[in-house]
Amino acid sequence: MSNITSDVPYLATGLTWEDMVAGSAFRTASRTVTESDLMSFVNLGGFNEPLFYDSSHAAAGGYTGRLIPGALIYVIAEGLILQTNALHGTGLAFMRMEYSVQSPVYVGDTLHVIVETTESRASSKPGRGVVTTRCAIINQRGEEVAYFTPVRLIRGRDFVETGA
Repeated sequence: MSNITSDVPYLATGLTWEDMVAGSAFRTASRTVTESDLMSFVNLGGFNEPLFYDSSHAAAGGYTGRLIPGALIYVIAEGLILQTNALHGTGLAFMRMEYSVQSPVYVGDTLHVIVETTESRASSKPGRGVVTTRCAIINQRGEEVAYFTPVRLIRGRDFVETGA
């Protein structure tokens, strides 16, 4: 059998920076945050804060469930974005972001993300662009629980690959 890999197109190819025009938006799939997600993240990241593993400590602070760290909320949201394949093969760098948590997220909450392009421009190097988005993290009640504003370097339509 011959190697036909190069002749078979990708099923999902990400958007170029030119495709990400200001004002355009998309929604990700949804995902429910589980107890296993919380404990795996707390253990992996060393988040040994009683707020996240001691429900009575969290309740004393006014929280009504198993509280999810803001860092995990972001990680889940970024994963949902990557699962859309919007950046598949076109993302070149995550440059920076601002992040704001507006309300608690608990085990059992279901999240999705609305990604809106707020700025898109050519970079100083040909074949690339800088894209800023506002990523609103929304719970099952339609409430925005957090948002982040990543600035990414994205391939352009005229991107030329350099050596491997």
